[in-house]
Amino acid sequence: MQYRTLGTSGAVVSHYALGTMTFGAEASEETSHDILDGYVDAGGNFIDTADVYTAGASEEIIGRWLAARPGVRDQLVVATKGRFPTGTAPNDVGTSRRHLTRALDASLRRLGVEQIDLYQMHAWDPITPLEETLRFLHDAVSQGKIAYYGFSNFLGWQLTKAVHVARAHGWNTPVTLQPQYSLLVRDIELEVVPSALDSGVGLLPWSPLGGGWLSGKYTRDVPPTGATRLGENPQRGMEAWQARNDNPHTWDVIGAVESVARARGVGPAQVSLSWLAGRPGVTSVILGARTVAQLEDNLAASRLELSSDEVRQLSDASRPQVGVYPYGPKAEEQRSRNIEGGR
Repeated sequence: MQYRTLGTSGAVVSHYALGTMTFGAEASEETSHDILDGYVDAGGNFIDTADVYTAGASEEIIGRWLAARPGVRDQLVVATKGRFPTGTAPNDVGTSRRHLTRALDASLRRLGVEQIDLYQMHAWDPITPLEETLRFLHDAVSQGKIAYYGFSNFLGWQLTKAVHVARAHGWNTPVTLQPQYSLLVRDIELEVVPSALDSGVGLLPWSPLGGGWLSGKYTRDVPPTGATRLGENPQRGMEAWQARNDNPHTWDVIGAVESVARARGVGPAQVSLSWLAGRPGVTSVILGARTVAQLEDNLAASRLELSSDEVRQLSDASRPQVGVYPYGPKAEEQRSRNIEGGR
């Protein structure tokens, strides 16, 4: 396991984090504890959850696991999130001071900790003034309730605005951003990644295997059966599966992954994860697992180092499909000439 700093902070985390959205839903408490044990035994020290994962059960499961293992807490960086509905009242949602005050205290209680290492806004809130949210986060750091804060699912301009507003007020600035990112979803490289690099914000990719597509579990034109990640609405899930299955780009990417995997004698998931962990700005890749075996298979990526030719092969096959302007091939060529020419 490699270790990297959490954005521009001095905290150090493993380059593969453990995502816990399955805890209490697809993984029982006993299995969840086994997954946590296996992750820590492998050298992992970064656990990510959220207050809405299984209606708070994920945080509670982690809290009971920590309580049963005295001393382990000090070895770990524990992250959670707030923003989405935690009740049915009008103020039980959003990034207002009122909601976040209650949401943060509830997360601290469920986790059984005195401080959350990384507290993340789960998504942009178009209603609450940004200054209100950032001042709350600054105050929470000052009070010792959180050590650092970050965001999830922000656009490039939203991240940049938040960083500069915080700096202008002399408040603590974000250290991380958690976006969807994989060989199948690379559009964040157009705006989000440059914004994060410019701000020194570390990226924590979620869904690094594209909902299982990059793990080798799907066959072209064969609808999935049995245990799948199609979501709570099977109809919508199947529609999403069909759309991705019908896109030739999907199979170009999967073909490249399988080619590299065969040549290296490893699984496609390990190839996909290793490529992502090496992308610019990535601090830690969030792994989700329903079983210990699935976790072990994914963690094997920490021992795989791709060659420059393999990285190029994967990157070429998965290049984002964009239009002519301002992100098309000619625009990229012009930007490269400007950089080389100092313009």
